[in-house]
Amino acid sequence: MWSETECVSAGTQRAALAVFGCCPVTPTELQRRAERLTDLAQLDSLARTLPGSFHLVASLDGRVRVQGTASGLRLVFHAAAQGIAVAASTADLLARATGATPDRGELAVRLLWPVPHPLYETSVFQGVRAVSPGDTLYLAADGRTTRTTSWWVPPEPVRTLAAGAPLVRQALTEAVAARTDPGGVVSCDLSGGLDSTSVCFLADRSPARVIASTWPGRDPADDDLGWAKRAASHLPEVDHVVWDADESPLVYTDLLDIDDPMDEPTIGVMDRARVLHHLPALRARGSRLHLTGIGGDHIAWCSEAYYHRLLRRHPGVALRQLRGFKVLFNWPSAAMARALADARPYRRWLADAAVRLRDPLPASVTGALGWSAPPRLFDWVTPEAEALARNALLGAAATARPLHPDRGMHTDLEAIRACTRIIRIWDGMAARAGLAMTSPFLDDRVIEASLAVRARERVTPWAYKPLLTTAMRGIVPDECLRRTSKAQASMDASNGLREHRGDLLALWEDSRLAALGLVDGKALCDLARRPASPGLQHAILYSTIACEVWLRGLDGRTATP
Repeated sequence: MWSETECVSAGTQRAALAVFGCCPVTPTELQRRAERLTDLAQLDSLARTLPGSFHLVASLDGRVRVQGTASGLRLVFHAAAQGIAVAASTADLLARATGATPDRGELAVRLLWPVPHPLYETSVFQGVRAVSPGDTLYLAADGRTTRTTSWWVPPEPVRTLAAGAPLVRQALTEAVAARTDPGGVVSCDLSGGLDSTSVCFLADRSPARVIASTWPGRDPADDDLGWAKRAASHLPEVDHVVWDADESPLVYTDLLDIDDPMDEPTIGVMDRARVLHHLPALRARGSRLHLTGIGGDHIAWCSEAYYHRLLRRHPGVALRQLRGFKVLFNWPSAAMARALADARPYRRWLADAAVRLRDPLPASVTGALGWSAPPRLFDWVTPEAEALARNALLGAAATARPLHPDRGMHTDLEAIRACTRIIRIWDGMAARAGLAMTSPFLDDRVIEASLAVRARERVTPWAYKPLLTTAMRGIVPDECLRRTSKAQASMDASNGLREHRGDLLALWEDSRLAALGLVDGKALCDLARRPASPGLQHAILYSTIACEVWLRGLDGRTATP
């Protein structure tokens, strides 16, 4: 649902335009566009220039154009309802409208860890189709035929850090301003990390009054609170709220009680309680919108996989950097050499992955320097589900194209899309909890400005997030930009696994996935009784829990809207 402030529209006798979401466009500007509109394809330029995060919908002489964002944060789905093509921002809505049921094969695919491109860009409902991020959907005037075309391509990473950082600064400033310029009270995460700190300082420059929200970690080694206090000391007008660390929910909290509408399984359910816990209190303090630094890790850093191509083009530069990464990440020499020597095209990589689904988890460097981490299935997944997932992978491999020929850009885009598929559902949960949540780093304009900077300057073993620190210099104090650490929630995850094993046991004792023949419920029950099993530290249960929770959530959402 959108509020009145998130809907801007205009129209003429022949044409109509509407923007839904966060966008500072005015009705007057849309009216001018509508008056000059002679072809729906003309809106490509508008979609590529407006700041914010939004759906753009237009009609001209009965033909309709619908699109979301290139990031994947705003998606579009479509289905035939009584022979008429209908589009929506969620697959769940269309499924209820058309009576569509979950596709068993799609659920088997979602059990993969991770799900590779393009398999995650589909709908899990039979008869409901998804539009890929960066594509737009056209509906014919008769309402019976549809087609999609591309409106967005990623920029080539050719700008220097010096040239690109001011553009990132401008894009992120505009993204935050689009949320804060209306004034009132807004809240911001302030973890002390570079991402949330940057958003908080930008928000402080706006007409809005800012509440900064810090959740200290339970791990004694977590240094977030110290850095957050350091940042807050430079923000005298900001109300800094520090929550009790012991009140923060652990990972795996309340999995049995999730009833939020979700149009696909998401590993975000594992952290749902943690994400939503503080929102009612911030709402009570007057916040109308909560800003996060989510996405900064995907924008301010980038994939080391760029060095696969760079090694072939500029070996001297690449080798020096790769030696640094080897030490920084403790990459094994042999696995690193194999990853750099692997020149398989994407289709071949995908096809090879299909026949190695039961192999042990690969070394982290394999995914870091490759097309992605190769997907895996685990012992509790049935042979039937394995066959369904393998066939889907092989089918995709026949025609799949990477998101970019450079595996670095491909993995960057894939990481962004994987992130936004979680955040879009968290955003819906937050709005339902009473306080809308938004992530400026995930706006298309911010992503474009960041991806356009040369990879060798964005990701380097010698500096932490150099693009963001350069872009924010003069806005964020230098002492706050010097942070090079990042807190981990591993203690919250391991403690949550132990404390909530009873809930996990309840999930598997009455498993919907087991009823569909996709998992072995007994094997999962046995695992729930052994939460200290070494393999669980790699989050290998996440995709299975996501599918189980999602299926359970469908039980109460069968009514047709």
